This record gives sequence, structure tokens and C-alpha cells, in this order.
Amino acid sequence: MLDTSKKEAIYTASYCSPVGNITLGSDGEALTGLWLEGQKFFLGKYKEAEKNDGLEIFRETRSWLDAYFKGENPKITMPLSPEGTEFQQKVWKELEKIPYGRTVTYGEIGRRLGIKSAQAIGGAVGRNPISIIIPCHRVIGKNGTLTGYAGGIDKKLILLKLENAEGRE
Repeated sequence: MLDTSKKEAIYTASYCSPVGNITLGSDGEALTGLWLEGQKFFLGKYKEAEKNDGLEIFRETRSWLDAYFKGENPKITMPLSPEGTEFQQKVWKELEKIPYGRTVTYGEIGRRLGIKSAQAIGGAVGRNPISIIIPCHRVIGKNGTLTGYAGGIDKKLILLKLENAEGRE
């Protein structure tokens, strides 16, 4: 049995999606990660992982992803527990506020948080360990440019098209 109390270990499961294979991560109770295959910062800080497809959190997450990839806007009911710095946590909370089908710029998130550096915001957005569910793909560059998605710009475009993203919040 994996010792997740060390916070350096997680359980994992796989999910096959329209944007490629996804690895789900959990501490056994909450979702701690959702990474696209080949994603920058894959598995984050976790040094150990044990495959465990039977966890309830993975069943809930797969159900959410099934609905999402059918073009629905499912409510997030499963517990999320992304690990990061206090600053990263603040940025990720802002990401959760971006409505389905809408986008915001890095600068807008910075203004909301009183942070002038769009680069600092971009760094935190890029380290979001629960992509798609914590919607970092909805963050765009100024003037509407598609920039900075750890899973790849091609996947960001697919996700925004799936949501029929029509504009900024």
C-alpha cells in the first residue's frame, strides 16, 4: 500500500479523452492531479505513484470528464486538493471562477489579485495540477492570443472549441 501521508506519493488512474491520454492523481480521498500526456510538470512534485483504478474519486472524475467531453458543463462535486504555494492557490481559485465558454487574460487575473506581473500569473497558471477541471485553458494572452498551456496550445484550442468559447468574461 502506498503511503500518501508523505505528500510525495499519490494513486493514479488513466482516462482516454479526445485530447489524448490523461493521468488522474489522488491522495485516496480528493483529486490532486489531472495531467495530459506529455504535459509540462507531469505528476508535479510527486515522486511515487501507484495505479489504483478503483478509487471512488476516480469514478467521479471520469464521470465528470465524460460529461465535459460530450459538450456539457458539469458541476464540480468531487473534492479537489491541488498542492501549491499560497500564491498559486490564489491564482487557481481565480481560475475556478472563469465561466464555462468564457476566457480571461493573464493580466485580468493579475488585476483581480492586485498583481502587476502577468508573467507571475502565467507561472502559477502553468503549474495548475488539475487541468481542465480547474480551467487554466480559459486563460489567454492579451489581444486574445492563445498562449501558455502546459498541455500544448493544440489541446487548449480543442478545449476552447469544445466549450464554444465566445469571448472574454
